[in-house]
Amino acid sequence: MGTLRRVAGADVALDLARGQAIAGVVVYRFPAMEEIERVWQESPLEFPYIPGLLSFREMPAILAAFERVRSQPDMIFYDGHGFAHPRRFGIACHLGVALDCPTIGCAKSRLIGVPAEPPEERGGWVRLEDKGETIGAVLRTRTGVRPIYVSTGHWVSLERAVDLVLAVSGPYRIPRPTRDADHFVGEIKRKNRSQPGDGPVHPDEF
Repeated sequence: MGTLRRVAGADVALDLARGQAIAGVVVYRFPAMEEIERVWQESPLEFPYIPGLLSFREMPAILAAFERVRSQPDMIFYDGHGFAHPRRFGIACHLGVALDCPTIGCAKSRLIGVPAEPPEERGGWVRLEDKGETIGAVLRTRTGVRPIYVSTGHWVSLERAVDLVLAVSGPYRIPRPTRDADHFVGEIKRKNRSQPGDGPVHPDEF
């Protein structure tokens, strides 16, 4: 992994009433974290919900959104797990391999692994383990708040992933890239539902 000039956050919102997955990507200059662009795309939900196979349900929309990105990122933070997955290949891994780009999984809750509490201070972390194997990190991004779960996705070590998550976290518990992407797709979902006849908002109109 070379010098990071741009990083991105990505997330998906599911509109089950319309049978659509809405993917959003927000790109920033790093380390200043100045936003460069944000894009979105929606795709039909064609894969059923199966625990542990989230990537097959969300990836078509994510890849379609990244096709619209003009400023290609050097690192992607995804709102989901990477190596911290029963098959050791969560959606952050899948995305990194598909795009040939380094990725980090940043999840709000634990999927697998032995529960552990990191030090209370910001930046404190402990290894998340499963069956004796380190699969991720339990990281405190703000002093005294609940930790998040960080795992490697593609082309990044766990220690480097923790450092980068802290570098982009800002004042909130959730790292800024995935937090912004989450709010972005949520807003698009609300706008789509408010359209007369439930017609979708065109990506270029947002």
